[in-house]
Amino acid sequence: MKKTIRDLALTNKKVLVRCDFNVPFNNGEISDDNRIRQALPTIKYLIEHKAKIILCSHLGKIKSEEDKKNNSLAPVAKRLSELLNQDVIFVAQTRGQELEDKINSLQSGEVILFENTRFEPGETNNDEKLAQYWGSLTDFYVNDAFGSAHRAHASTFGVSNYVEDSAIGFLIEKELDFIGNALANPKRPLIAILGGAKVGDKISVIDNLLKIADKVIIGGGMSYTFIKAQGYEIGKSLVEEDKIELAKEYLSKAEGKLVLPIDSVCASEFSNEVATKIYDNKEIPSTMMGLDIGPKTIALYQDLLKDAKTVLWNGPMGVFEMSNFAKGTIAICKALANLDATTIIGGGDSAAAAISLGFADDFSHISTGGGASLEFMEGKKLPGIEAIADK
Repeated sequence: MKKTIRDLALTNKKVLVRCDFNVPFNNGEISDDNRIRQALPTIKYLIEHKAKIILCSHLGKIKSEEDKKNNSLAPVAKRLSELLNQDVIFVAQTRGQELEDKINSLQSGEVILFENTRFEPGETNNDEKLAQYWGSLTDFYVNDAFGSAHRAHASTFGVSNYVEDSAIGFLIEKELDFIGNALANPKRPLIAILGGAKVGDKISVIDNLLKIADKVIIGGGMSYTFIKAQGYEIGKSLVEEDKIELAKEYLSKAEGKLVLPIDSVCASEFSNEVATKIYDNKEIPSTMMGLDIGPKTIALYQDLLKDAKTVLWNGPMGVFEMSNFAKGTIAICKALANLDATTIIGGGDSAAAAISLGFADDFSHISTGGGASLEFMEGKKLPGIEAIADK
């Protein structure tokens, strides 16, 4: 068990919190502040317990000076000020005298956010001197960035070596409780639903979930590699030729646990503007491609899900961004919304689909970390959590 912020004596202590403020922007404005809101319970707890709060996060990928202009955390500080209803001091530096002075003059309950950690070239390769510097600014370190917990970066991993004590925040605690319990001690039947484009991205997840789940339901583009492995023609549908033998191996060792689509909504090209037709997956014509699960598959999956007590879902059932190919994903959302079960979405595109389709409040838990939740489902240890002190 890792320490949580409840285990730290916080009063008048400087606390560096690694948040996940990697939010989307549209024309310079934050278009979805969900990740900022998810950090509020931890930040408010620290304010109430009179800590001196230093926040940090990455934002976007930084490969050039131009990227820096478009990925400042200044708008995040502004939005966070509004949500907390108190001033958040923004420091447009990642190190230096101004940052140190601002931190040293912090009063209990005050909040600083410093600039994008990825403005530092040493962040992503866990530069020891950088981690040591950030550690020198604080007494305690709290990691609450589940979305980055699978990365061993200076601000998610290295810094914990250079502080008095470390802990996880409430968001990571919630993620570990929901996904960890679903994997280690699920109410059964446990059904896993895996979608998305590529088998290659989910091999280890399929492998681990076949050992744990009662059924593993497959959808999305990755399903056509499995369907081709069964010996059927799939037309122009997405396929990973180099994964067909592996798909055959999974089908044979799954012993009926792996459930594949039986029909597809097809089109002649990857477009929402062309006519669609439904085909059984045994007879997709050479001129067509499957872009969503069909009505027979929806009925099959609904039937399998109706008695489930725990459901883990990662990856949409089709190209949900196009209305003609969103029906499968919507049907899964509706099926899960009406279950008397623990329903968990493992971040990424399936989380985006559930939120954009209006189902955000109908799930027990929507993970904030696509890559992190996938690695967690694979059974991997996450560096950002492993680095935290044990109770």
